[in-house]
Amino acid sequence: MASTSRSGGVGSVLVNAVLLWAINIWPGWRMVPFLAQDMTRVLEAVNAALIAGIVVDLIFVVVRSRGLQALGNLVVLGFGMAALLQLWDVFPFDFGDGWSGWPVVMRVFLALGMVGSAIGAVVEVVALIRSLAGLEPRSRQ
Repeated sequence: MASTSRSGGVGSVLVNAVLLWAINIWPGWRMVPFLAQDMTRVLEAVNAALIAGIVVDLIFVVVRSRGLQALGNLVVLGFGMAALLQLWDVFPFDFGDGWSGWPVVMRVFLALGMVGSAIGAVVEVVALIRSLAGLEPRSRQ
């Protein structure tokens, strides 16, 4: 079974919970100097992606199934892609009078995140199909 360890799942839950707390409570997204007021328009999608990650990783800690893991990862990737698309569309970043290339750099990072999510989704769909067909994942050597 190709999957993360239980401790890795707990670690992911803790990281996502800390991010959720830091973004929404302390110090809050408003403390980040390059985030504009438009961040409020994408905050729900970002929060949903983090919460999806927490819920799915908590399930993974309890239930060890490659098929369920693939399905859960697809859910998290979907929420993440929705957040990335909203960030791309709203673009709540204001780099002020700094270097004029920052918006391009940010767009490149958002695009890389979307491409990575799409590739991850293909990998997880294949893993889900293999799991449903009863095929074991290839061992890594």
